[in-house]
Amino acid sequence: MQTRVAFIGLGIMGHSMAGHLLAAGYPLTVHSRTKSRAEDLLSRGAEWAGSPAEAARQAEFIFICVPDTPDVQKVVLADDGVLSALTSGQIVIDHSTISPAATRQMAAAVAQRGGTFLDAPVSGGDTGARNATLSIMVGGEQATFVETLPLLRRMGTTITHCGPSGAGQLTKLVNQILVSVTNLAVSEALVFARANGLDDQQTLDAVSGGAAASWQLSNLGPRMLKGDFAPGFMIKLQQKDLRLALAAGDEQNIRLRATSLVHELFDQALKEGRGEQGTQALFEICRESASSK
Repeated sequence: MQTRVAFIGLGIMGHSMAGHLLAAGYPLTVHSRTKSRAEDLLSRGAEWAGSPAEAARQAEFIFICVPDTPDVQKVVLADDGVLSALTSGQIVIDHSTISPAATRQMAAAVAQRGGTFLDAPVSGGDTGARNATLSIMVGGEQATFVETLPLLRRMGTTITHCGPSGAGQLTKLVNQILVSVTNLAVSEALVFARANGLDDQQTLDAVSGGAAASWQLSNLGPRMLKGDFAPGFMIKLQQKDLRLALAAGDEQNIRLRATSLVHELFDQALKEGRGEQGTQALFEICRESASSK
């Protein structure tokens, strides 16, 4: 009998990730708040579940990919949530980026029902999800990680066991600090280049091959200069991640000054109605701030 899989949450990331599991031949049950998001997967052989509990009922591995901590808590802990249907031996894998403390609480609740819980947030955006090249940072039991690894390899290429429950989420917050602060550096640098009359493409070519090279520069830099702010990863979700990072810093009495600055600038973006634009729209906030000096 083939390993049965459930996937809950079919947004920008989850739809592609679930699709890779289906394409690999795993019998797949899906659930999302909006059923229309599942239509493509259903046409390819996936089964629909009316609730997280129904999705989890016959699955050995239950994947979750939803926006924020309250969303995961609802999927897992609500009356019709995963936990209500969980039996011994099932594995819950949460790909959302959420609170490390809430993660540990849910892992304990799953363990009480005889299951195991992995926090496995991802990085790589919509492109990484489509191409199955995500970086996946995993917290939880080593043995469960090893058991789940063949499925994770269908979705990502860099898969790291980071430590006990919550360690995956903490590692993702490290990633988000790096990503967001680098995004600010790229935005400000390209605003500076334009203000000084430099050629867009020539400038990118000149700096992309040296010490200033980064994923943000290569992938988001050209989109900034073209005014292409379509979301690969939305500002409102990045802002949520920065909030989690700042809260985790506060717990350790750590001041994250650069992260706080990006958080402040994204607050401005949200006030301007840019929450559903891609994070590269930070370029516009930097441009506006520079011109208002």
